[in-house]
Amino acid sequence: MSSNQRPYLVLQPAVNTTTVVTTTTTTTTYAPIQLPPVPPPLSPKDPKCYPLLHASLPKSLRNFPLVFPGGTRATFRDGDVGEQDMQEEEEAGGGHGWRMLKRDDSPDAASVVGLAEAVERYGKKRSHGGLDMMEGVEATSATAPPRKKARAATVSPVNAAAPPSPLPSPRGSPAPESIWPSAPPSGASSPLPQAPFQPDLSLSTLLSLPTLLTHFSSLPAPLQSHFLLTLLRHSPLPVLRTLNSVLIPTLARDFITLLPPELVSQILSYLPFPTLARASRVSRAWRAIIDSDPVLWRDLLKRTDIWFGGGSEDAFAQAIFARRRHAPRLPASLPGALPLPHPYKILFKSRHLTRTRWVHVTEPKHISFPAHGSSVVTCLIFSHGRIISASDDHSIHIYSPSTGELVRSLRGHEGGVWALAASKDILVSGSTDRTVRIWDLTTGRCTHVFGGHTSTVRCLAIVKPEWVDVEHEGGGLRKEKWPKRALIVTGSRDHTLRVWTLPRPGEPEYRCFGADDGEVDPTDVCDAEENPYHRVHLEGHDHAVRALAARGRTLVSGSYDCNVRIWDIITGQCKWVLTGHTQKVYSVVLDPIRNQACSGSMDGSVRVWNLHTGQLIHVLAGHTSLVGLLGLSPSHLVSAAADSTLRIWHPDTGELQHTLMAHTGAITCFQHDEFKVLSGSDGNLKMWDIREGAVVRDLLTGITGVWQVVFEGRWCVAASNRSDATVLDVWDFARGEEEEWVGEPPGGVYDEDGFSEAEDEEEEEVGTRRIRRMAEDLRMGSVDAGGGDPEGGDPEGEGEGEGDAMDQDLFVDSDTEESGGGDHIEVDDEGAGASSRAGLGLGDAGAGEAGEGMLSLGVEGVGASRWAPSRGQGADRVARAGASTSRRTATATQMQDPPPFGQRTLPGTDETPTRARTRTRRR
Repeated sequence: MSSNQRPYLVLQPAVNTTTVVTTTTTTTTYAPIQLPPVPPPLSPKDPKCYPLLHASLPKSLRNFPLVFPGGTRATFRDGDVGEQDMQEEEEAGGGHGWRMLKRDDSPDAASVVGLAEAVERYGKKRSHGGLDMMEGVEATSATAPPRKKARAATVSPVNAAAPPSPLPSPRGSPAPESIWPSAPPSGASSPLPQAPFQPDLSLSTLLSLPTLLTHFSSLPAPLQSHFLLTLLRHSPLPVLRTLNSVLIPTLARDFITLLPPELVSQILSYLPFPTLARASRVSRAWRAIIDSDPVLWRDLLKRTDIWFGGGSEDAFAQAIFARRRHAPRLPASLPGALPLPHPYKILFKSRHLTRTRWVHVTEPKHISFPAHGSSVVTCLIFSHGRIISASDDHSIHIYSPSTGELVRSLRGHEGGVWALAASKDILVSGSTDRTVRIWDLTTGRCTHVFGGHTSTVRCLAIVKPEWVDVEHEGGGLRKEKWPKRALIVTGSRDHTLRVWTLPRPGEPEYRCFGADDGEVDPTDVCDAEENPYHRVHLEGHDHAVRALAARGRTLVSGSYDCNVRIWDIITGQCKWVLTGHTQKVYSVVLDPIRNQACSGSMDGSVRVWNLHTGQLIHVLAGHTSLVGLLGLSPSHLVSAAADSTLRIWHPDTGELQHTLMAHTGAITCFQHDEFKVLSGSDGNLKMWDIREGAVVRDLLTGITGVWQVVFEGRWCVAASNRSDATVLDVWDFARGEEEEWVGEPPGGVYDEDGFSEAEDEEEEEVGTRRIRRMAEDLRMGSVDAGGGDPEGGDPEGEGEGEGDAMDQDLFVDSDTEESGGGDHIEVDDEGAGASSRAGLGLGDAGAGEAGEGMLSLGVEGVGASRWAPSRGQGADRVARAGASTSRRTATATQMQDPPPFGQRTLPGTDETPTRARTRTRRR
């Protein structure tokens, strides 16, 4: 209660009943009685010294009902709420110094009394009508009073029988008129208004309260404490409970918000995770402090053994920051908004739930639905809440993981799709039709068709800009971001690799052939050198390129020529030829943190190479058959082979940690992280504990085969064959729809920051402007040539025959296949590949060496296009290339709807994903 608000008494109207022949009821209302204000302490108003000075009383002490000893009912109101409530009562009439209130509807309505009357009535249980009743106090009785005029009432401020007040009164007792003001009588026959109660010691003490507080404020602190403790000793339990409810919240101190952040972080680091989670729900301030402390969550990750290292934590944090930069911005002044948690907190939640839910949720939500008819699922990825599957039926499907609904079907390839990669809303696909297509996943539209490969595009990857160590001429290393913008790297059975610029949304569309070309062979009409998005043509392998991996500026490729090559994808330079495998190389992985590359071969070995020196580091032996699959995480290297086993190796030492033996057939697919391995083979899909090397559960049993398996966060997706039908299975390991966590993609490669901050001024000059100029020249050349309406859609023709469901050379004897002529490609005379290899003397003799050495090259094998940055071509080549539009069109403004599916087909060939097409020389 503030100093300018005073408590008051609102008295219940006095009711006198006179019974003669009829009953007459007289009601007299009384104005509230203002009491002397209670002064605050005279000391300085410092909240630190007087924490209860402005403490608000509980609601139960500001407004509560009272029943006095005589049965009279009243309501006590504190000064803070009394005035407001009194104003809400409807006035029935009034005059100078008085007003009449509307009578309550209920006969039991209580009057309102203040502090004085409450203390007086409870302080002394007097008997109305007894000898101690003071003169002028009228009793309420059921009998009729004598018919005579009532004498004027006089009110004495202090009962004569009461003992003297212990403290002197600060002023003289007020006159009776000022203490008991009343409304004028309602009639001449009504008795004069009388005081509702007789003042005594309680009222006298109440009136002396200001003086008592003055004396209390002048006492020293020890004496004040002694006095209050004396009062508390004489207080009943309800009073003590009320005081406790006021003192505890007022005197409480939040040490977490008062201490320096360094000490807070140190204190919280001793809490286990469940306690820390409960502490974050104590208050908004605690939630903000706990969520935003990176040191706390870093230490918790390490303490719970889920800090993996190898840059995985920093990569996750950068991905979260990039996602927030691109997310719609909320108003800065949004009321009640909590600060965003640090990425380490999100990472801890992700890894903790991944470790616990995948093991403890024994019956995850599971749905199955048919996909791609009876065709083989050749590729399966999970990206940004989408299931993307490719098949040898020429189609790409996009499904919803929660419902299994087919969201989009991407058609355009004229052969089986055997390579996929996604970056947010962009999908890149490679096919046996020898083209690379780029799709917009939001619309399902094919925006670009790149041609140039002369055989099946068997593998591809999207390379995102990232910071890498670059060695300079002086011998030092410097951090640089490479590539400057996202690239596509494709590997083909034509023995070569190609590097392309990944088009950004909004950049000109390009297709290497148009609708007016009729039945065409992309290898005849598609000249990659005329494609503004083409960067570098990498030549050097003597056989089909089966696998590749790329990060930063480094590209690793594995080929059926038994060799592994290390390339610089910016300059096209082949840095190392890694020889040592005695049979075909089927799988490669790249470890930029350790500067290593790993390769798996049909010879049953896994080899680990040094990227800087090209030296062989480890030979991981143990498999007895083709090592067709490799996977790398920060702490584990996993290999899967046709001998029905998986082996887990330590990537630093090459030590064999576990051998997973439970499958009965060749391992057809697997994926792993730091907690588990999911592997598929003939008849079942198993989940293993990667740290213990033991089977956790069987996700699928009794099926024909498992084509692909992927997982991320709470989701797991598998493509399998059952009774000659292809089925997709989806598992959700979350406990409820609201439980969501951010998963870590395989390989730790994120695509959150694809286009916004990757380019610098040099790349803008060399790359993006060149593409725009080229597109403009193509548009002008198409108009000048009068080439008719260019093609705008996705050709959807039935393609050539496909290969078997799975790679047949997994089970074909190597010597038998090498002796045949089906895998030989006869290069055209005008091609540069044959002359490059012949001139450098890297024919069969060089590729067939069985030793474990390495061969360091200069610029061997580079057949860069005219648009490669290292060639430094001028604008004259741009103009010349723009005129060559008789064979294809490429502008976005001239695209139209695609022809009907099956209208245009490629010439029939005998090529499959495992057998190259035989070509003859063009005359």
